[in-house]
Formats: sequence, C-alpha cells, structure tokens
Amino acid sequence: MFDVCIIGAGVVGAMCARALSAYKLNICVVERANDVCTGASRANSAIVHAGFDAKPGTLKARFNVAGSKMMEQVCRELGVKYVRNGSLVLGYGDEDKATLEELYERGVKNGVEGLAVLDREGVLALEPNVTEEVTCALWAPTGAIVSPFGLCDAGLGNAMDNGAQFIRNFEVERIESADGVYTLYAGDQKVEARFVVNAAGLYSDKIAAMVGDESFDVHPRRGEYMVLDKAYTPSLTSYTLFSTPTPKGKGILVTATTGGNVMLGPTAVDMTDKEDLDTTAEGTASIREQSARYIKGIPFGGVITSFTGLRAVGSTGDFIIHASAPGFITFGGIESPGLTSAPALGEYCVELLGNEGLVLEKKENWNPIRKPSGWYRKLDDDQKNEVIAKEPAYGNMVCRCEEVTEGEIVYAIRTNPGARDVDGVKRRTRSGMGRCQGGFCSSIVVEILSRELGIPYEQVTKSGGGSIINYGRTKGGKDNA
Repeated sequence: MFDVCIIGAGVVGAMCARALSAYKLNICVVERANDVCTGASRANSAIVHAGFDAKPGTLKARFNVAGSKMMEQVCRELGVKYVRNGSLVLGYGDEDKATLEELYERGVKNGVEGLAVLDREGVLALEPNVTEEVTCALWAPTGAIVSPFGLCDAGLGNAMDNGAQFIRNFEVERIESADGVYTLYAGDQKVEARFVVNAAGLYSDKIAAMVGDESFDVHPRRGEYMVLDKAYTPSLTSYTLFSTPTPKGKGILVTATTGGNVMLGPTAVDMTDKEDLDTTAEGTASIREQSARYIKGIPFGGVITSFTGLRAVGSTGDFIIHASAPGFITFGGIESPGLTSAPALGEYCVELLGNEGLVLEKKENWNPIRKPSGWYRKLDDDQKNEVIAKEPAYGNMVCRCEEVTEGEIVYAIRTNPGARDVDGVKRRTRSGMGRCQGGFCSSIVVEILSRELGIPYEQVTKSGGGSIINYGRTKGGKDNA
C-alpha cells in the first residue's frame, strides 16, 4: 500500500515525486513506457520561458513565472545543465511591434523581470546574425534553456534516492476506489494507494475519466523539429529566437541547446492520434522557410536529425489542475510552458494533496542534491586519469562523436532511475546523438546493456516494448541465426 501513486514519469510527475519525497511518505511512480520522459516531455523546445506570453491571471502565467524563478536552483541541486541565454521575440513591422508591446505589458503584470522592447539597432547589437528585415524585438534576459530529459531523469532519480519507487511498463487500464483506497490495474499487475496524482500528459483526460471526471479533453498538437550538427552552429546564435506568437503557440523558433547544437522548430498541427510521431516533408519545408526568415546563413546541410513531439493541449486553454475525485489530483493540458512550470507544479502538488487530507511530515534526512550525470566529462585530464586508474571502463571510448566512455554508460544504467534500453542510454549520455547518429556506437551500447542487465543480446531494445534491434547473431557462438 502506497501513500501516493503518481501516474506518469514526465517532467510534472518527476517534479511531483521529488517534492513529495521530502516527506515521510511511501511513494511510487507508474509509467506505461520503459523509461522516464517518453511522452510530451521527451520532445519539446527545452526552453525555460520567461513568462511574458501567458495571459495574466491564468494558471499558465502563475506557474510559468514561479517555475522560471525556481529552475536555476533546482537544476543546481539536481546537477542538470541550465543556461540563462535570454530570448528575443522578433518583429517585422508595426503590427508585430504592437504585439510585442502587448507581450511586454503582460510580462510586467506577470512579474517577469528585465523585459525591454528593442528597436532594430538594439536587436542587431545583441544578435547581429538576424536577418535585415527585423524591425524590433522583445528582449527577455531571464529566458533560459535546460535539458528536458535531464530534468525528468534527475528529478525522479532524486525522488528514488530519497525512497520513492518507480514501476515501468505499467499502463493503467482501470481504477477502482473503495474504503479510501485507489487500486490501479495494468494487466495482471495492480498498485494500491490512498492518494493519486494524475500526471499522464496526453492521456490525463482518459485517466481522469476512470474516476468519473469527464470535465475536459486533451488532444495532441504535433510539433516537428530539426537539429543541426554542433560543428555548424557555434556562431549561429546563442539566444532563443521567437517570432510573434499565434493562437497555436509561439511558432517556429531557432534556439541554442544545452548540448551545443542549434534546434529549429516546432511546427504546430492539431491531431487526433496521440501516438503519431511521424515527421513530414511539409513540416520540414515549413521549418526551413520560417527559420530562414529569422537568421542568416542557417546551414541546412548540417541537419543531423529531425523528430516530432506531441503537446498535450487541453480543452480549456489553460492548465487543468483540480481534484478529479477525493484524494485524486489531476494535472491536465500541461502544454507550454509546462517544462518551465514543472518545479512550481511539484510544490503545488504537495499543497493540493495536503488540502485533500494527506498528512505531511518533513523528513529530517531528505537530500535534494544529486551528482550530475555528466560529472566525468567535467573533469580535467589528471582527474580523469585518476578515475580511469580505479575504473578502467572510463578509459574505453564508445561514442566518438560525443566522446562518451563505457564507464559513463555503465553509470547511466546503474544510477536511479537507470537506463534500460538504447534510447535511455542515448538520452542520459548523448551516446548516439552525434553526427553518425549511433551508426558506430549503438552495437557496443547493446553489448553493455546486455551485460549490465543480465539479459540476452537479442532482448535489448531500442525503446522498450517491441522495438527489437537484433533478432539473432550472424557471427560467433552457438546462437548464430
């Protein structure tokens, strides 16, 4: 029996688990996939929004600004890379300038600090690579970038370090309630808890309906992205560049990433299929056309990958946060600025559960600090040699593009919540994220996973489920296929 069960290991679920782990509670997080951060949190713009876009008085505005102010400290505690690079919303005429002035006023009302509307000269002084057509911009110095996966992984990992449990491959199919206890069923598995937090992203409406709450709907909005090779991007821009927003969002952007790449996107296409992650020729063309309007000389020949994310768009136009049933808190429609808001939403989750009757007693030994996942690459050569002398695996280079060693991969597998597939290793270490996109290192990663998890080589998957990589060996050994 758990005190609290959280459904969904995205960024909201992870931050709720971390906040709750500071109390004397028995907590579990259930996730339908094989890893953390595989839904809406997996593929987004990785931006910590300043807070000028959301309308004053909305939940989006409240938690955007609160989360933005918390994010740097949270990332410092969790060892997650955070860069306050600032953002520019670019304008191209009088109509855009009027919109930027409206955004400025919104931001001031929301409590965003340091905002300024710049003329053309001011924009070019900050970012000379923008195109000549620019006439004005809104400058937000508190805008930042972060690793979405890093935040999820470290947030849930820190909760686990403080006693929380993580149950993978648990897709909630039905929920029953009796005598103050919720029972969650997934196939022949079940979990019992006195309180439940619904942080199921695109499926938060489905989960809420299981306890009788049909007050809202969530639909997917597809956003496609392109990522440029690091070799082509150092001088392109260090900022996040937006256009003036539309009813569907903040539009195509050009942004630096914490990994050193530049990312272009996303598109915004409303969908009905909550599993459609296809990239399209139309999406690629739209990204190329719109991003080229912002900045000069984008090296489209340097695109190394493209991907699609699905935003969880709620039917109310705002975050949907309420008690769907006694002791059952729902976080629905957490689209942008959900990543930014997540630390503040985690703290709010504690407050809401307290209001529902959860007894909250602080732990004396709660530890908010987590060793950075990329600690090894931050060492100097002498320090690395000391590590290698003790653990030789750190001297074995696996991913040459991103310079990831075997020791780092083993660390990612053994450290809460632990990689269990190739994509999990990739997201934790950047192995496979370089120019060759795993062409040389992925087979070695499979070998390491097989060894560390104690499973046959053929059972290692790309991303859990049926994502089989190898059906058999063609060389070496009696198991040849």
